[in-house]
Amino acid sequence: MLGKGLLAGILLGVLFSSNSWAEDIWILVDTQKLQLQVKQGNKTLKVFDNIAIGRNGSGFKTHVGDDVTPLGKFRIAWINNKSPYYRFFGFNYPNRHNAEEGLAWGLITRPTYEKILAAHESGKTPPQNTVLGGQIGIHGLGEADKQIHKLMNWTHGCIALTNEQIDRLSRYLKKGTRVEIK
Repeated sequence: MLGKGLLAGILLGVLFSSNSWAEDIWILVDTQKLQLQVKQGNKTLKVFDNIAIGRNGSGFKTHVGDDVTPLGKFRIAWINNKSPYYRFFGFNYPNRHNAEEGLAWGLITRPTYEKILAAHESGKTPPQNTVLGGQIGIHGLGEADKQIHKLMNWTHGCIALTNEQIDRLSRYLKKGTRVEIK
């Protein structure tokens, strides 16, 4: 018979091993395939096809209104379930890399760069009103035209799904969920 301490240790080891179901859920957005995948470790749990991205594709977002979806690694920083786009899962954009590039290119000032880094270091949402833009995330359509969504990329830099897709996706998302856009 196993002692309670040994049995508890074995159970904790099983629950929190790197190959267990306890691994964090994360999101992979493929801007070439226009596909969003819900991942757990290397395993794909759910795939959403026919997503929309920025009107001008994906890449380095240089300014507000460039309609580019930023590439990189982000986290869900806030959730708005009463958005004009139905549901909105906002990123901690701009991230450190965006700030470094923006500073190197002369797009943002050193004080703005430092504010972005300070926000990330303290676990807060970075400033959303910089030249690099803000309010980037994953959202639904709201009252937008479903036909336009099917035909073209239409956002100002966000990732858009249908309202039905965002409902299904929302069960996997929470503040802190990692999102990788490639």
